[in-house]
Amino acid sequence: MIDLHNHLLPGIDDGAEDMAEALAMARLAVADGVTHLVCTPHIHPGLYDNTAEGIDAVLRDYRQALDAAGVDLTVTAAAEVRFGLEVMTGAQAGTLPLLGEWEGQRVLLLEFPHTEIPFGAERLTEWLIARDIRPMIAHPERNRDIVNDPGKLRPFLEQGCLTQVTASALTGQFGPGSQSRAEQLVSEGAATCLASDAHNTGNRPPCLSRGVAAAAALIGKEAATTLGRDNPWRIVAGSFTAAAAS
Repeated sequence: MIDLHNHLLPGIDDGAEDMAEALAMARLAVADGVTHLVCTPHIHPGLYDNTAEGIDAVLRDYRQALDAAGVDLTVTAAAEVRFGLEVMTGAQAGTLPLLGEWEGQRVLLLEFPHTEIPFGAERLTEWLIARDIRPMIAHPERNRDIVNDPGKLRPFLEQGCLTQVTASALTGQFGPGSQSRAEQLVSEGAATCLASDAHNTGNRPPCLSRGVAAAAALIGKEAATTLGRDNPWRIVAGSFTAAAAS
């Protein structure tokens, strides 16, 4: 499996607190069947002021630690970027850490506030798409507006935005509302991929297998494998190839 949204990089956001926890999380991912993982720390101005350069520096240290510890996990990094005007600034400057590519467009993991879809958000996503940056909306099944009204997501799907459903939402970890919405997105073919959105080794581990199994119960094993492996790899394969060459 391929995990393209998680918070394993240590000491950089609300994910792994230190390298020891980051390594423990990596071991959990490998034990669960994850082979490739894209670390996506938050970029949330005023809260997590991460930059591409800072993320890359932590990634280098993490790769060295994984090698030294003998953990067989291939990692690279992008970011989970918070909705805001800074997204436009970063896109224009070419400083946004991007996940990879989909149908010839670069892919940005975009996070809305958990409580709402911001007013005018579809104008920002439209602006990004016009500049060949395809937004992937992070965990829409956990957004309160979308939980209460799934129609709130429709304009973004019609634009061509991708969606990343949290694997553990399918197993009920985030409550019945999020589980119902996650099941709907998967069943209706509106989910592009599953990811762990892991933050720790306890209640938010980097595990995908139970979520993929829950998806298989809804749409069959082959389609669930597409969500847990094939579509994520389609997006991030180039990022891993570039990382291997560098």
